[in-house]
Amino acid sequence: MLQSTLASICVLAAVAFAVPAQEKRIHHQADLSDHIHDDAHSYQYDHEAFLGKEEAKTFDQLTPEESKDRLAKIVDRIDTDKDGYISQAELHHWIKHRQRRYIEENVNKHWKDYDKNQDGKIGWEEYKNTTYGFYLGEEFDDVDDKATYKSMLTRDERRFKAADRDRDGIATREEFTAFLHPEEFDYMKDVVVQETMEDIDKNGDGKISLQEYIGDMYTPEDGESEPDWVQTEKKHFSEFRDANKDGFLDAGEVAHWILPGEVDHADNEAKHLIYETDTDKDEKITKKEILANWNMFVGSQATNYGEDLTKRHEEL
Repeated sequence: MLQSTLASICVLAAVAFAVPAQEKRIHHQADLSDHIHDDAHSYQYDHEAFLGKEEAKTFDQLTPEESKDRLAKIVDRIDTDKDGYISQAELHHWIKHRQRRYIEENVNKHWKDYDKNQDGKIGWEEYKNTTYGFYLGEEFDDVDDKATYKSMLTRDERRFKAADRDRDGIATREEFTAFLHPEEFDYMKDVVVQETMEDIDKNGDGKISLQEYIGDMYTPEDGESEPDWVQTEKKHFSEFRDANKDGFLDAGEVAHWILPGEVDHADNEAKHLIYETDTDKDEKITKKEILANWNMFVGSQATNYGEDLTKRHEEL
């Protein structure tokens, strides 16, 4: 009984310290916001792109006056050459910085859990013992889903070694960032592709079928009709993803699908914000132009309330 209780406690501990699922599962197409980019209904996408997701929530609690005051100070920070204008390059750099900040905060949070000896580095043994230590001597015998835990350990070790560029078994902060967020680093691309293949290729034949591709995104409920977007994804699979038309996705085709490469969402958003607010069409914007369109850049209690009213009206 005592052994069973201890095992249960340690399962919870391992889950608490393990890399969260959303970081183990590669984000296929990193975007600036989870919201749909539809300015006719809401500027929430623009707010999260411009401020970052957490900071956007903070602005939603401010009065319009407070939001505008804070925005004015942000504009001064974006204008790095202090010429009184915000160029596309400056806005692009700012948006990239805000998105990067989320990753830095996430790494800082996990760093405290794993750097037990506080030497500014995290060794593989340090990470492994913190996450899986109780089970290592028992070979996961007390865990109900033993295969899953063994698989998690194997994947973590492989990803850690790939992130550890100098192969010394110790991760610097930069290498630990690559471990937690491999999609952000060019030298981790092979790991991104390999893990995605393993996640979706359920029968382990080394390729992804249409059924596996759709199954990773959608599981139908009994009696539920197939949504239109599923049909669209099937079309994308056959017409775009499956380049050699053999009915499957191989590793190369998966790489073309999930690695962002050609799409720079931050640059697209910078162009969009300038286009929408540049009243004199000189392809750069002033603080005056930004503040005249402040609710496109940041939210407030008023804009948040207005969007809630719009949503309720549409639901009716």
